[in-house]
Amino acid sequence: NLEECKEFFWTIYSFIYFLGTYLKPHVALLNGITMGGGAGISIPGTFRVATDKTIFATPETLIGFHPDAGASFYLSHLPGYLGEYLALTGEKLNGAEMLSCGLATHFSLIKKLPLVEEKLGNLTTDDPSVIEACLGGQGDTVFPDQTSVIHRIGTLDKCFSCDTVEEIIESLENEAAKTNDSWCVSTLNKLKEAAPLSLKVSLRSIREGRFQTLDQCLIREYRMSLQGISRQITGDFCEGVRAKLVDKDFTPKWDPPTLEHVSQDMVDQYFTPLSAFEPELDLPIKQREAFI
Repeated sequence: NLEECKEFFWTIYSFIYFLGTYLKPHVALLNGITMGGGAGISIPGTFRVATDKTIFATPETLIGFHPDAGASFYLSHLPGYLGEYLALTGEKLNGAEMLSCGLATHFSLIKKLPLVEEKLGNLTTDDPSVIEACLGGQGDTVFPDQTSVIHRIGTLDKCFSCDTVEEIIESLENEAAKTNDSWCVSTLNKLKEAAPLSLKVSLRSIREGRFQTLDQCLIREYRMSLQGISRQITGDFCEGVRAKLVDKDFTPKWDPPTLEHVSQDMVDQYFTPLSAFEPELDLPIKQREAFI
């Protein structure tokens, strides 16, 4: 139901803008799966507590969509080209990795969460420094595993700084041929799983997000999401959901099927203003100016 989908996107994107501009500090507990919209309503927050059970990802390209719910804003502000990597591959990060790259502000073991909530509930002030001290007092020191992508930022930046998806893949293939690095091979396999059109659209989205405010990213993502569900350009989103979530045969038939078949016009259409009969996302930017 297209109208219900529009209402859903309008509601959640507006809520994310509200959170991202909220003056009162608030805390998100990222315990368990933190993906897509779950990440969208958490990461714009003032404080974000990851745990040893946290799993973060933006896996939308694997279902023929694009990282949304503010993802083009927060991914584009990560160190180096980590945002491009996460957006295109849908790869997961754990709590330690989220903390190390800034997606999380604190880390606490899951067994401490009840105490964290109790301590927060007992606070009588909304002073950010007091909340910071409270969370820090229950925090744990943690470092990414040696196999983590965080330790491969040099190679990652070299490959994912390329201008196009084709050049990113070529760079990864060159690295894999030279080093036989298993990370390069697995990253290439992830890219081959994703919808070709989604890869190109998502790369452009992250690149544009670097130079846009939160509200500008959300307005653009709303435009892109409506294009994605309309089936006017492609039916990849419905096909991706069918293959990955409904039938679970994991063999989506992407249209277009390869990167060579993705035209510039297809990509451009995702970013063009909606028609006169389709209102753009209307955010209260005059009352709530983004400060992040």
